[in-house]
Amino acid sequence: MPSSRSRTLLRLAPAVAAVVLVPAALSATTSSAAAADTLLSKGKPTATSTIESSAYSGENAVDGDTTTRWASVESSDQQWLRIDLGQPSTVHRVRLNWEAAYAKKYRIEMSDDGTTFKPIATIDNGDGKTDDLPGLNGHGRYLRFVGVQRATSYGYSLWELEAYGTADSTGDTQAPSVPAGLTAGEVTGTSAALKWTPSTDNIGVAGYDILRDGKVVATSETTSYTDTGLTPDTAYTYSVRARDAAGNVSAASAGVPVRTKTGSASGFVLAAAGDIAEQCTASSSSCVHPKTAKLVEQMNPAAVITMGDNQYDDAHLSDFKSYFDKTWGRFKDKIHPIPGNHEGYDSPPNQGYKDYFGKIATPNGKTYYSWEMGNWHFIALDSNEFGPPDDLAANAESAQLTWLKQDLAKNTKGCVAAYFHHPRFSSGDHGDQKTSGQLWKLLVDNKADLVLNGHDHHYERFNPQNADGKADPAGPVEILGGMGGAHLYPIKSAHPTTAKLIGGTYGVLKLSMTDTSFQSQLLGVDGKVLDSSPTYTCH
Repeated sequence: MPSSRSRTLLRLAPAVAAVVLVPAALSATTSSAAAADTLLSKGKPTATSTIESSAYSGENAVDGDTTTRWASVESSDQQWLRIDLGQPSTVHRVRLNWEAAYAKKYRIEMSDDGTTFKPIATIDNGDGKTDDLPGLNGHGRYLRFVGVQRATSYGYSLWELEAYGTADSTGDTQAPSVPAGLTAGEVTGTSAALKWTPSTDNIGVAGYDILRDGKVVATSETTSYTDTGLTPDTAYTYSVRARDAAGNVSAASAGVPVRTKTGSASGFVLAAAGDIAEQCTASSSSCVHPKTAKLVEQMNPAAVITMGDNQYDDAHLSDFKSYFDKTWGRFKDKIHPIPGNHEGYDSPPNQGYKDYFGKIATPNGKTYYSWEMGNWHFIALDSNEFGPPDDLAANAESAQLTWLKQDLAKNTKGCVAAYFHHPRFSSGDHGDQKTSGQLWKLLVDNKADLVLNGHDHHYERFNPQNADGKADPAGPVEILGGMGGAHLYPIKSAHPTTAKLIGGTYGVLKLSMTDTSFQSQLLGVDGKVLDSSPTYTCH
């Protein structure tokens, strides 16, 4: 690192100020603390108010590499970088290595809960290069830099922020074992599938960081991940490290080289979920649809699919305006919705749904329609129109099935996806929906690739199945994504064809589509990847 130049601390926390009054005590305390201090911040999880771009994310400031940096957005003074130290710790020294865009005024703060912070140092005369702030006595799990005034027209930019001190002796300080067995599976022009063996920990492994070329690109709770959005014919190196609940991080695994295939980089990302907006707002901490909407916002998808029960309980227009519109409504111009049974509880059925979405939901005057993007043909179906299981003959002659046959016959795209509310197969509270049998069979017969459903409030991804629900690589992949915000349902025993079953969690599906394939991930409301599918090739 460049040589440091100490800054004058204009205001310290009361405990530090008290020590300053007794020079002898300060010298003894500082010497003793310095002897036991360790670097607490390296490799720890970070959060930021903003980033200038994805190349300047928060973890760059704690990676120990002085050639990478965190940078906030330009032209904005009030910005912050937060570090989760993993457990309550006492910080005696903070060292900031500035890039050219430095802070003239800033604070260093600490917190026990990551929300309520107290300052431990305030700088009002910063002049760049390196700030070395010794003699501190802050305590908490979270340390935060808060920029108050920029010294340049840019934002704030740190090569490294280092916090030195001691972790509380009662906390968990043992890191998990290094993940082993990292291998690359299927690699396409734009994606790479990874898997590894589980790490061990004295308390338990909480998740894994996936590093691409040394930078964290995702966090997964499982031992697999598919990285998407890659450039064709390009070399990458992947590694994985494990974390426990206390924030202890293992060393990274041995790197695995990957080269993507030659081909087109054309593709797009979709967000999808069903069973979304209960009658609550962000003012309630238990209200979930604002949190899933935030996931969609971060994903910035090309389009959004909703699999029914967009609004609860009876889906009146007033309910849509009061709840759904305030969260998922911000994506209204790119949503392709379908109705669920709750939309049908309005009087007349679907009236609030139709009034709110307008032509978006009924482009042909019907509650079922199709649309296209790239080499994909998407079919939005209304499974409410189908009668009870004992009326299957009448269902087979429905206008919607007739339209579906004609729509499939006219399709010229290479990949087909359909979505409707009631799942043909489900390991959830409602179980298999026989009333969707005709829809499912017709899609199987026409080589559909992907089917999305809601209704049961859990997550379930199936292996490809045939019309009878038996494993068949020629059948579509069904994904049940009813965890968009409504209260969750219990799950039952998994089907033989279930690839992944997750209950008790909320999230949003991220679908990465190319002209010839698709890959899905379930993102939890904490941003973690809870499931990552293989890359499926279109039939």
